[in-house]
This record gives sequence, C-alpha cells and structure tokens, in this order.
Amino acid sequence: MADVLRVFIYVDLFGMLLVAVLYLRQRKLSTLGYVLWGVFALLVPVVGPYLVIAARPGEPVGRS
Repeated sequence: MADVLRVFIYVDLFGMLLVAVLYLRQRKLSTLGYVLWGVFALLVPVVGPYLVIAARPGEPVGRS
C-alpha cells in the first residue's frame, strides 16, 4: 500500500511540474529565466508550480 501511495505522489509531483513547464513556455523569458523558474518549481515540491504560475514571470508570447 505504501508503494502505491508513493507512486501516486511522484506522479502528482511530475504532473504539477509539467503544468508549470507548459505555462512557462507561454511566457517570453531568457534561457536563464526558464532554467531558474523551472528549478524553483522543481525544488519547492508542492507549491512551487503554483507559485511559478502566480508570479507570471516575463511577458506573454504574442499570438500570430
């Protein structure tokens, strides 16, 4: 049972990181900015992705 819960936690953390990365793709940032915000989302496991989205780093990418 503990192994199943551990897998669910890892899948959830990966899913939240994926949401943060997909959000960052929509923002205009430097390469260093992408790396730093991505590392922040990864190092703050539970609320990191939410903080990245709430901070709205960079400018939105223009639609063409």
